[in-house]
Amino acid sequence: MTAVMDARTDIGGLDFTDDELTALALAADPDEPLSADAVPLDLYPGPSGPLPLWYMPPVMASATRSWRMPVVLMIVAAFLLIDAFGLCITYGQLTAA
Repeated sequence: MTAVMDARTDIGGLDFTDDELTALALAADPDEPLSADAVPLDLYPGPSGPLPLWYMPPVMASATRSWRMPVVLMIVAAFLLIDAFGLCITYGQLTAA
């Protein structure tokens, strides 16, 4: 048995469900000018960037070294070497370009 959690978002001290936020966004007029008391998103606490953290959190980098990176680099290097010699491997067969 799994519990269903109500997705809620806290914006400016107000608590909204995702359905309420969706209804507000769809009902809003995109051509309406901003009100005088509108607060810019860059005033919210958090690191500065193109998107606020509550909208899209940053990607977490892996701390462990993977075997995939050397394999990918070797494949890319092989294709660059094939191109450098003026050969073509488009259809899986090595031919002169």
